[in-house]
Amino acid sequence: MNDLKEEIKSRLSVEDVIGQYVELKRAGRNLKGRSPWGVDKTPSFMVSPEKGIWHDFSANKGGDIFTFVMEVEGISFKEALNKLAARAGVDVSRYHGGDATVAKKKTRAKEALALATKYYQACLVRSKTVCEYVFYNRNLNRKTVSEFKIGYAPASGKALIGVLKKRGFTEAELDSAGLLNRFQGDMFRNRMTVPFIDTNGDVIGFTARIIGKGEPKYLNTPETILFNKSNYIFGLYQAKESIRREGFVVIVEGNMDVISSHQVGVKVAVATSGTAMTEQHLKILSRLTNDIRLAYDGDAAGVKATERAIMMAGDLGIALTVISDYHGAKDPDELIQKDPELWRKAVAQRISAVDWLLDKYEENLDLSTSLDKREYSDKALRLLEFVKDEIERASYEEKVARKLGIDVSILRQKGERLEQSLEDSARKFYKQPSTTVEGDSLKKLENSLLAIKIYGGITRTKIPLEIPEDETRLAELELIYNTEHAPGSSTDLENEAAELLKRYTRELNRQKVLSLTSQLDSLDEDSDEYLNTLREIRTLQREM
Repeated sequence: MNDLKEEIKSRLSVEDVIGQYVELKRAGRNLKGRSPWGVDKTPSFMVSPEKGIWHDFSANKGGDIFTFVMEVEGISFKEALNKLAARAGVDVSRYHGGDATVAKKKTRAKEALALATKYYQACLVRSKTVCEYVFYNRNLNRKTVSEFKIGYAPASGKALIGVLKKRGFTEAELDSAGLLNRFQGDMFRNRMTVPFIDTNGDVIGFTARIIGKGEPKYLNTPETILFNKSNYIFGLYQAKESIRREGFVVIVEGNMDVISSHQVGVKVAVATSGTAMTEQHLKILSRLTNDIRLAYDGDAAGVKATERAIMMAGDLGIALTVISDYHGAKDPDELIQKDPELWRKAVAQRISAVDWLLDKYEENLDLSTSLDKREYSDKALRLLEFVKDEIERASYEEKVARKLGIDVSILRQKGERLEQSLEDSARKFYKQPSTTVEGDSLKKLENSLLAIKIYGGITRTKIPLEIPEDETRLAELELIYNTEHAPGSSTDLENEAAELLKRYTRELNRQKVLSLTSQLDSLDEDSDEYLNTLREIRTLQREM
């Protein structure tokens, strides 16, 4: 694998690869530009052609050409490797030393799915009834149908199987691609088909809507060697350039919401395709933008989905907003059919997800009664645990206190009691943390400490971090040191290192608290292990 990476690097310069996404200008021996993630007010994106590395100081990301393409495109290392290999004209197969059988199965599955897509597209244009459904009932135009490769799966039981077998595919290969049902017939019958397309443009599965009556209304490809619903984001292939250009993404509930939105020019819409949002979904989208807008229903399920999203986003440092004004329509698709301009305005007029939830909590409560006041304050305080910015959280606390007609100090006292009651609040709402923490991330603190340890020549402050051996990582740390920590007196650098180390230790303790709290669910509350874990949590909290 290293030989393959080096071959690609020898053919592609870091400035040429990054220059496709970022406008770079000379800054001494380096190049400088604006962050492709839109998080800097002044240029803070640095590229070192000499070392072949980059670092975005505003987004706290960096690495080589492979990490850059992974981050900016929201794709895996393997996908980035293949993408850059193709651009460099390198034959990846010459370097493969892994499981050739799995690779061949995946290739055959992609080939079968690509042919199935073309077959379904051909079936669509041959059927007058289906065309009427797609173009008139669903109100889709030809450009949209082509862009999303929409087709039609015939009603007969083995129509697709027959076509693909003639092209040399076995039933085992078709099953591996997710094209067979449990009776070894076609998975999709009498359905409008919409391919799941990955970020490389390859079809990896389908979602299919029944034409006429029948259940289930929508049928999706099951988990396969290509399709993983926990990672897949519908419409991202079509939306990623618009997301990067517009600086935000809209997450809707249904795939048809995505398609309708793109058709009317709001091409930043995506969906999590038949599954609840996962942390992986948010991580993928956060590589493209930190402005994530939710277009969920206002029912109980929509409230729960938004709560889960806020919990995950809090760990990832993402501020979520909610699009809620559907002007009486039940979802974005219905609103678009009513008036596309109303959808465009709704997307622009989003509100904070926390504000939206606080309003939802209040809808079915009477805040003139003491019981409802208690329920509202419980829900609000649990929610505000995930608001990481102190000023923002204080503002929400004051808002909640005004609604309850109490002094904010009383609300904060209750919040402190809830925080101590780990069995009732922390155990319910905390989760295993990611590496991103409040304020400064552990990675950023670690970068600064390592940069100073390696290149700063300090002697008094002992930094308990191992020096990496990877040359790309060392080059990135040198770039960080030269840009953010040098030049300066040795005394100033010692003081800076000591302060950074304090913050780093404090955040590590915070991570341990969250991790231990998440373990309480699996422990017996009467056991010694449970009590010892509680004591350890409280000891760490006192040290923070």
